[in-house]
Amino acid sequence: MDQTDKRIIEELCSNSRITMKELGERVHLTGPAAAARVQKLEDNGVIEGYSIKVNQAKLGCFTYAFINIYIEGTHHQPYLSFIQTKEGYVINNYKISGDSCYLLECRFPSNEALNQFLLELNKYANYKLSIVISK
Repeated sequence: MDQTDKRIIEELCSNSRITMKELGERVHLTGPAAAARVQKLEDNGVIEGYSIKVNQAKLGCFTYAFINIYIEGTHHQPYLSFIQTKEGYVINNYKISGDSCYLLECRFPSNEALNQFLLELNKYANYKLSIVISK
């Protein structure tokens, strides 16, 4: 992987819908050469996929929270199964090192929905809640 590949990745990270012609212009290649580089990066597993960024507040999810999860013992499967049923609220579930076992990144449409989630969560784990004030 050379500097051109790194520039291609940077450009695709900022706009994955860019045309290959425009991508080529930005990294000083032709459109077909840029497309070939992108294909090679995909084939080698460097680019695993493409995604979109969604404005959660415009979807009605106004409460943004990080929740540290504490589970005693090593039996985490009930918690993990519970989290899978809550993918409408859970953005990411990170397994982490440190004091807690997991860090949940969540969005909720209201404080009432957050409270209900926490009541259910407490059946599987203890937690420490942090509400995001601004980004």
